[in-house]
Amino acid sequence: MNTTKIKLIIICFSVFVMNCSNDSSDDTTNRTYDDVRTDFQNLNLSAGINDVSLLNTGNFLWDFRVIMPNNSSGNRPLIIALHGFSGDNTDAHKATACYIEPGYASLDAIIISPNAGSFFWEDLINQQQILSLVDLAVTYLPVDPNKIVVTGYSAGGNGSWFSGEVQPNVFSAAIPIASSYNTTTNGVARLIETPMYVIHGENDELFSLELTEGWVNQAIDAGADITFVVAPNLTHLQPCSYVSYIEDAADWLVNDIWN
Repeated sequence: MNTTKIKLIIICFSVFVMNCSNDSSDDTTNRTYDDVRTDFQNLNLSAGINDVSLLNTGNFLWDFRVIMPNNSSGNRPLIIALHGFSGDNTDAHKATACYIEPGYASLDAIIISPNAGSFFWEDLINQQQILSLVDLAVTYLPVDPNKIVVTGYSAGGNGSWFSGEVQPNVFSAAIPIASSYNTTTNGVARLIETPMYVIHGENDELFSLELTEGWVNQAIDAGADITFVVAPNLTHLQPCSYVSYIEDAADWLVNDIWN
């Protein structure tokens, strides 16, 4: 992973957000990324669930959950988990507990679940958040920089598609669940460099199986490394029922991506 590239992107994002601030007279708008790093370093993260907030360079609060493993020996995998559409629910980042945590339990990973607020994960402000949290975790937590994964459900699945596609030097893999991501531009499939493990419910009533599978197949034809798994009988509104499929994705990471 090119950490220098991540930091340069974060700095550019920070400048953009600061320039868009409505009140330049507020001293907090002069916060630097070094201030953010210091605040993160001072977080008291214990084994288990930690729900924290961090003031970013644009004077916005990042609310996120950090799950630290009991096994802190050696560097651990890092899972960035993106929640589904929430309508600006301030607790949306806690909703992954029934499927992300048990699904990836075998990895004994550090899991960070950010909150998207009223924006999409693909929006600039959330790409800044994701990349910043990755950089902060790699810098201050026992993270293996070669085992960083982005995953998500529904809108979070689309966000994991996007982050995986645009940041192949950051993420070793992406695991979108119940998503629908157009892998083509003007009808031509794009080459996606990041390996993907795509999980989709057979009876998803929001994102049709046929549409998602079609875009997956076009990406594969363009050279992408994508494993596509259909969850029989599952619908879009059953995230907690996808645990066994996420467990299989965790095995895929160990056996096919990180070996």
